[in-house]
Amino acid sequence: MKAKGVQRTPTTDNSQRTTSGFKEGLERDSTVEERVHNFNAGPAALPLPVLKEVKENFLDLHGSGMSITEISHRSSLFEEIINDAFDMTRRLLQLSDDYHVLFIQGGASLQFCMVPMNLCLPGRPVDYINTGIWSTRAIKEAQIQGKDVRIIATSEDGGFTYLPTDYTVDRQASYVHFTSNNTIMGTQWRQFPDGEGVPLISDMSSDFMSRPVDVKPFGLIYAGAQKNLGPAGVAMVIIREDMLRRVPDNLPTMLKYTTARDNRSLFNTPPTFAIYVIGLVLRWLEETIGGLKEMERINEEKASLVYEVIDKSEVYQGVAERRSRSMMNVTFRLPDDELEQRFLAEAIENGFHGLKGHRAIGGCRASLYNAVTIESVKSLTAFMREFEERSI
Repeated sequence: MKAKGVQRTPTTDNSQRTTSGFKEGLERDSTVEERVHNFNAGPAALPLPVLKEVKENFLDLHGSGMSITEISHRSSLFEEIINDAFDMTRRLLQLSDDYHVLFIQGGASLQFCMVPMNLCLPGRPVDYINTGIWSTRAIKEAQIQGKDVRIIATSEDGGFTYLPTDYTVDRQASYVHFTSNNTIMGTQWRQFPDGEGVPLISDMSSDFMSRPVDVKPFGLIYAGAQKNLGPAGVAMVIIREDMLRRVPDNLPTMLKYTTARDNRSLFNTPPTFAIYVIGLVLRWLEETIGGLKEMERINEEKASLVYEVIDKSEVYQGVAERRSRSMMNVTFRLPDDELEQRFLAEAIENGFHGLKGHRAIGGCRASLYNAVTIESVKSLTAFMREFEERSI
């Protein structure tokens, strides 16, 4: 089955690609197109039509004679790009007028500290649900600031392989924070926690825009771009107007949500390239895929194909409990480390990249973000079955 996973477009001169270094890469024939099946957890796969449009317009964006990496963020051309991204986000999520869309640098990790800094009410606790490493880091950032952090539920006792269901929200809490999808262990909230009237705050980095979301219970949603939105380097924040009234006056200017709101995310130079690509991805979601409901259907189909192989297998064993399984990150183990390493090595040989689990836990992980095609998933499951037949 060697090399069947690699998708290639032949070159016009039969030139051979090299992998010996950056210099050689620059010298490759520009007609070569070689794509592998990309299951990386982030930075992750981007839709091929988006990448082709970036390539087509990279040197001359919309007739400007400049690259997107060269134009002014104050230009009318970039203002049109960022405004289109705002508008498409609003349509895809069906946002009402009391929600604002912001682009903030620093990724989701900066949001771990910005959320309590901006939204914790004086003398009021903050409630957190701990479902993994990213939740743990968010909790730590709130504790560093001296906030009254209450962990109302955790799945740490089970190695974060399940989502807790037994918790009580403090009605006096400033907010309830949770991570919607645990990329490392492969768990996902298919039904969000009930905040009982307390605003929900969610890190949706790894399943944002993968399905429809009822935003009404949420005071704030944030997502690092590098999973389902675009390149790394920026986070999208969806924040409700009433939450902005909580922002203290004495915060550093760049760490206030109101600064981004008041300046339409243009207070300083934003990551123009990342925002440009995000806009292309949003257009792909809206016009090519047909919206988030259809995207959810496709993602469910992809996940079911991989879980079917795992559930019928004598070799692969799922990590997450079935009721908590993620559509985005399918985590699994093999019986021993030797077999696991052979599986990962053969996967790469056959064009399946990014299947190695997070360094914190090892194992295997297939990240099935929006841009990963059903065809790639079917090729992966065929390889998994074939590998198992040879390994029993």
